[in-house]
Amino acid sequence: MAGPSDRSDSGSGSALQAVFEQLRSAHTLSLTLTGPLCLAVIALDRYLSAQHPAAESYSYDLTVTDGRWRIKCQLAESLSRWVRTGSLRCGAGVLVSQLSMVHDETRLSHSYIRIDSIHSVVELPERFLSIQDVGSIPEWCQDHVTRSDGPLQLSRKYYLPLWINDDPYGSVWVPYSPPPDVVIDVSRITLLADLEAFFHSSRRPLPLLVRILHRSRIRYYGKTGQNIDFPFQVYCEVADQSGVMSMVVWNDLCPEWFNRLTVGSVLYLQQYSLKHSYQNRSRPHIRTLSLMTFHSIEISLNPRSPASVVTVIPPKSVQPQWDLPDVPYNFATRSEVDSMNNNQACDIIGLVTYVGRVERIRSKEKTGPEKFWAYRWVHAVDGTADSPFILEIFSSSQPEIFNNICPMTYLVCTQMRVCKTGCSVYLTSSTETQLFITGCHKKQPYVNEPKVKAFIQWTKTLKDSVMLRRTSVGGHYCYPPAPPTNSNMTNEPITAVADLKGELQSLQYREHRRVAVQGYVAAVQYHTWPPQTETPHSEQQEGVSVRGVSDTGAAAAPSTMDEMTLTQREMDSTSPDSDITVSPKRRRVQTGSREVHRQYFTRSKMQSNRQVGLSSHEEEEEERQDEGELESEESEVEDASVRQPAVGKEIDHTLQVPHVQQAASHPTVLWESGVWPLVKQQVTDHFCCGRLDQESIPEKFHFDDREVLLHHLNLSPARWTPDLTSQTHTHTPVACTGYFTLTILGLNQRAALDVQFVPVISPDDPRAAGVPHTQHDNSLLSCISTGRLCVQPDGSCPAPGSLMCSAPQLESERVMCIVDLCLLGERRVEMICSRLYRTADICQPDGTQ
Repeated sequence: MAGPSDRSDSGSGSALQAVFEQLRSAHTLSLTLTGPLCLAVIALDRYLSAQHPAAESYSYDLTVTDGRWRIKCQLAESLSRWVRTGSLRCGAGVLVSQLSMVHDETRLSHSYIRIDSIHSVVELPERFLSIQDVGSIPEWCQDHVTRSDGPLQLSRKYYLPLWINDDPYGSVWVPYSPPPDVVIDVSRITLLADLEAFFHSSRRPLPLLVRILHRSRIRYYGKTGQNIDFPFQVYCEVADQSGVMSMVVWNDLCPEWFNRLTVGSVLYLQQYSLKHSYQNRSRPHIRTLSLMTFHSIEISLNPRSPASVVTVIPPKSVQPQWDLPDVPYNFATRSEVDSMNNNQACDIIGLVTYVGRVERIRSKEKTGPEKFWAYRWVHAVDGTADSPFILEIFSSSQPEIFNNICPMTYLVCTQMRVCKTGCSVYLTSSTETQLFITGCHKKQPYVNEPKVKAFIQWTKTLKDSVMLRRTSVGGHYCYPPAPPTNSNMTNEPITAVADLKGELQSLQYREHRRVAVQGYVAAVQYHTWPPQTETPHSEQQEGVSVRGVSDTGAAAAPSTMDEMTLTQREMDSTSPDSDITVSPKRRRVQTGSREVHRQYFTRSKMQSNRQVGLSSHEEEEEERQDEGELESEESEVEDASVRQPAVGKEIDHTLQVPHVQQAASHPTVLWESGVWPLVKQQVTDHFCCGRLDQESIPEKFHFDDREVLLHHLNLSPARWTPDLTSQTHTHTPVACTGYFTLTILGLNQRAALDVQFVPVISPDDPRAAGVPHTQHDNSLLSCISTGRLCVQPDGSCPAPGSLMCSAPQLESERVMCIVDLCLLGERRVEMICSRLYRTADICQPDGTQ
């Protein structure tokens, strides 16, 4: 075992260099440090694991620096959950406690460093804050790292995006460039209508001259154990004067051509193949062209056997006599959408007024590695209706556009699908949707569309200052709202409150899930917002840390569930899921610059105190002793790292609960049911959510804060940008004066769940758009059932806190609660009550209640 005492950043040495020299001189390939090595994370890269299928689906390469050198290391498979939950991220510090050297025995001179154990993730120490350009830090290349642009496991030739699979990512994807002038021979070409004859004969088909009408997003079909260098697929709908046909681009040709095969481009294709068309896939709606669509066969572009030849014709070289059809569009205004059929396709243009954060949902595919889809909600107006377009936009393999959608930009979305559920109408993107924002519209085929021109004329009548006041970003947003209470909800899956532990444990970074639970409202608390004690945004990102060390001496992989509950079983033993040993002692909880002392009592601890006859004074004395023991344990951890340069404020991920602030721990108003004081000590699992997270509240948009706002709204980046991550902004909430915390007690009184409810109190709240204004009596139950306060006929609206006087109506009322879960990252779990119903009001399948 080696120590870090000889590490120094002075002179020519560095902490990394000292560790590598010790590792090279060690008798074994593994090095365990007596004191953790603090490094800054500057890049995270993901790729399909090369291990057997039973292993983790993806592996991660981690680029770190000590300020003098940088190096790419592989993250051990057992640590991958640190990345998947958003705990280990770019721009953070990581305390490394064990490393090893890995040699590739199938190749000459290829070795790399693997990080085998992480003590914790910390705030970036001050000595790293002077870094302006991470690219200027020299790379450590002594005997091991042989390639810096690809995975350390050389069997993989590409990286995937950090959070999804359907974006072009990395240097292997050739960027767009204007096509060069070319000379082609169009005397010997064939038409799409004639390809059927070639397909049924042995003749090689003649070249094609076609225009791209639609392009799909990238499909990744890689699997562990698969021997394909680039398992990507993209399909396009192409057309000539005779009709429309699908064209599929395979494997190596996707990175080479994807960014250059834009909608409207004219292609000259040679040495392509013809195959039976794959029928089980989505197709764009092409209704404005009077051309035949060929569905039986498709064009296949392959990197080999034969190697297809693709030529993009410059727009100025396209000849009218080629008689190629124009790109078809079907623009619809907001006033027309309400009368359109469900699932009907349309194109829209609008001025963006709201942009939600990027979230992820799991793909429902049962085969292959785990996949997620990224999406965000956007509102846009076009002046034809009072309501905005409500847009559910999934990643379209255009990250440079998807990640830069912001208020006050002109947004064009093609091939959107109309979705109608009850009284709600919104548009969702399809596989073929293309996005365009301000700065991308020039020379696009749609610029001469009549409705696009009409929209541009309308925008000339607007005042920027007026529209800017209507803009907002972020916050919890989920559409359409849960159905009204008279809807048939008996077919909705219901999760037992005790089973939420599994749901919370499996949540990944920015993953959204909606669950339904039933039980009784045991308690209601009302809190004012903003809290009385504020913390800067940068400090607020920290989770509340309850310190503990695993039996291996290093922090275990983080588990979301660990931050939500402290049960007797977890306090008495090591959790099999997270390998965490927790001592049943009072813990010091840190948040921001204040310390909050909080006792977590369990039934057995209370009983044991009574059995030994401890008085309240004696219990307090025992707590003080426990605090002293814990502080001494903490000092040992601090002493172990004192040999390192200052490591900043630690975010210990061994065991955590969500944010709790002193102000938030004292609700303005509290109501408890009669049964709650009797059973609360018997509850074995109580899933708590702490105070409301700032990220759950939408905020006003300011142009000056555009870059930092987009940084927080988008998924955590794969590269550290020091200038951007160091910026802060003032969070100006949109129409939020307070929120409720509801405690839902399971029917069996063995588990309880705390959820937060933030009522809509103003039309400025983005959640008010597209929701019918139902009149009700402004009782607490009515408010939670509809999601909003109701404006009275005289124009008045009660303060949210005044609803607490009707909380006793919830006594002994059996309810169903619709809960939106989202892991915000850095150990913060959002649990929002979307709707709450009396089960007596829910219709049965036969229409009875």
